[in-house]
Amino acid sequence: MEFTDIDRDDLRNLMEEIARTHMPFGKFGPEEYPPRGVPIIDLPPEYLAWFAERGFPKGRLGELLATVFEIKQGGADAVFQPLRERNGGRFRLTRKRRRAVDFEEREEQR
Repeated sequence: MEFTDIDRDDLRNLMEEIARTHMPFGKFGPEEYPPRGVPIIDLPPEYLAWFAERGFPKGRLGELLATVFEIKQGGADAVFQPLRERNGGRFRLTRKRRRAVDFEEREEQR
């Protein structure tokens, strides 16, 4: 099947929308990853699979999450790389550990 100009534009617009969308709730939402949540292109495949089993949210967000899931399931996650690079790279899901040092405790151990 050949892509027409309209199909390419639709795909480009869809990819742009996916790149701009962040998870608005839950484990990867703004409360856990302020200020906007995790970009949906960087959500772990296991998290997307959980939605696939139990049902994606209703509306446009659900459609976009389902699309991202299908792309990742098909092994085509690399299509998101140019979008990630344009947005500053892959979103870091692990938090930096705060280093807490209790100097009084260390001196007592000596």
